[in-house]
Amino acid sequence: MNMFRLAASAALALAATAVSAQQTVKIGFITSYSGLNGNLGPYMERAVRLYLKQHEKDLGGVKVELLTRDDTGPNPDKARQLAQELVVRDKVNLLAGVIFTPNAMAMAPIATEAKVPFVIMNAGTAVITTRSPYMVRTSFTLWQSSYPLGQWASKKYKTAYSLVSDFGPGHDSEEGFSKAFEEGGGKMLGKVRVPLQNPDWAAYMQRVKDAKPDVLMVFIPAGKTATAVMKNFSDLGLGQAGIKLIGPGDVTTDEELPNMGDVALGVLTVHHYSAGATRPQNKAFVAAWKKEYGQNETPNFVAVGAYDGAAIIVDAIKALKGNMDPDKTMEFFKTWKNPNSPRGPISIDPETRDIVQNEYLREVKRVGGQLANVELETVATALKDPWKEFQKKK
Repeated sequence: MNMFRLAASAALALAATAVSAQQTVKIGFITSYSGLNGNLGPYMERAVRLYLKQHEKDLGGVKVELLTRDDTGPNPDKARQLAQELVVRDKVNLLAGVIFTPNAMAMAPIATEAKVPFVIMNAGTAVITTRSPYMVRTSFTLWQSSYPLGQWASKKYKTAYSLVSDFGPGHDSEEGFSKAFEEGGGKMLGKVRVPLQNPDWAAYMQRVKDAKPDVLMVFIPAGKTATAVMKNFSDLGLGQAGIKLIGPGDVTTDEELPNMGDVALGVLTVHHYSAGATRPQNKAFVAAWKKEYGQNETPNFVAVGAYDGAAIIVDAIKALKGNMDPDKTMEFFKTWKNPNSPRGPISIDPETRDIVQNEYLREVKRVGGQLANVELETVATALKDPWKEFQKKK
């Protein structure tokens, strides 16, 4: 009898192992493949697929299925609809992706109600992760780059002007920079918020030129818009007028540098990632990217946020052996660390579920005949989101 029970138990164990080996974790992956900055969605997806390919053998037979959807740019209604369908119809275990803040905010209630963990791989407005206990962010907040940028700038310049896109990340960038700049003794001569789509850059740049600040801080969504800003800054002669262009890293995003040309040379930014960084982990990441997608392809900060987003998901799958209980998954996310990200050491703040990372001062230089964001110094180490830190003190 005991032998029979032992054999039965062994058979059940083998069956359970077989089920585990065939288990599939479904990720509802929503990003922008069309519309404003539709070029950024593919960077996000490529990064996730690259990481999954590199670490497939680590998953113990668990399969990962990526269900990709196009939110068509900043379109919260579309993003909400897609998230609802993925949760209700496709029964995904996780939500992930999202370029734009309004889309992430629209998806938050769905993550909460359905108890589906949501890994934000780009959207950078500080408040986002407060909207759902099932959100974790592996990208950045604009306060993380803009506040130390303001601190650094206040030591170099006396007056500044800010020009930002008129939506959540732009507001955060403006507020973070100006707070730090004024705390350091600098004076803001003006602040302007421009429409997210099709702004008249020439008119705004002329306003800045007339104000004659020492420095212009610009935040706009990375991509083609950044190139348009750069060329208008140059064409209207702001540089020749003695105005220095600075910003968070979006303004000189790595993949756009070849399109910007020499007008980008000398632009200073603070950011958490540069494809030109010489860290061994980043060199390996860039080499793997080029091997997979072509020697002329360059990963950007959207890619690294998604690459690390895939890393936190893979590590959770390994830790939970593919059984993605939502609350256990979130508890795992809160304590996650990666000392070897391409951007340097990163972790998740267990209180806020937001990324903790270094910020680097960078300058666009020509390296080996190509433009690159060259890291000059680390201006903040293991930086939590400053906005949330300030909220705690209120």
